[in-house]
Amino acid sequence: MIKGELDLSVIIISYNTRKLTLDCLESLYKETMNLNFETILVDNASEDDSVSAVKEEYPQVRVIALKENIGFAKANNLACESACGRYLLLLNPDTVIINNAVENILVFAQQNQEAGIWGGRTIFPDGSLNTTSCYGEMTPWSLFCRAFGLTVLFRDSSLFNSECFGSWQYDSVRHVSIVTGCFMLIKTSLWKQLEGFDPLFFMYGEEVDFCIRAKKLGYKPMFSPAAEIIHYGGASEKSKMIRSEKVFRAKATIIRKNWSKRSVGFGIWMLLLWVASRAVIMKIISVVAPKKHTAQGEKWFHVWRKRKEWRKGFCHSY
Repeated sequence: MIKGELDLSVIIISYNTRKLTLDCLESLYKETMNLNFETILVDNASEDDSVSAVKEEYPQVRVIALKENIGFAKANNLACESACGRYLLLLNPDTVIINNAVENILVFAQQNQEAGIWGGRTIFPDGSLNTTSCYGEMTPWSLFCRAFGLTVLFRDSSLFNSECFGSWQYDSVRHVSIVTGCFMLIKTSLWKQLEGFDPLFFMYGEEVDFCIRAKKLGYKPMFSPAAEIIHYGGASEKSKMIRSEKVFRAKATIIRKNWSKRSVGFGIWMLLLWVASRAVIMKIISVVAPKKHTAQGEKWFHVWRKRKEWRKGFCHSY
């Protein structure tokens, strides 16, 4: 295939998600019949026979099997080095394509070229809304609202819950700040201009940083509900405690890298207050109602205990 001839390059990063990856590929080829596309899968040293299973069932997929886990950001960068499509679609292995979602998102992109980055609607297997497909940018105000519980008290308010868009049901076309990497369409020329994801991010936060950098170039990511997929979420990270710790490390990195110097200290303190307040609430609940001492509480306790590590971010040289 001559470079530039393809409409799309679909990029999948797998890590011990054999069954889900196979289901994802099945849905991708079943629901994407009218596009000229390629699929590149980078496997981050899975131990569940993912590589041989994909090669056997989907020989058309270009598989890059790594001997070590290099993380989500670096794996995407590696895959995109050899991608030939005019557009790149970053697709999680724990997703299922439905109702021609890939074709729909590409049509939407062609109609809204100025966005540079496009995302679609995600749902859970039972059909309920999964709000992780896109969100607003983290700001000093949004972190203040999280730290003091305003996002919980006024969940449907776009003022106090700006990162999650208040009561919006992800049912209309709109500009968004961040499109998440589970289903993220990017113009290949923009990817090359920004040199892909910042490899500093191992996992979580890389798409946030990418969208922030794209915004500085004048691009405005867009969302379309016409492109809908199923997203299970968290398949490659079995421990919610470890996942949450990594998420906060990513948030600290984003703050240190992208916020003004005088705002960084405030942002880190708001992250700490956010975690501390939730840990205290969970501790009170565990005393008053021991039977309600759940994994949710353990998650917040763990993140608080690890605060000296994650507050530095992936690198604290910014």
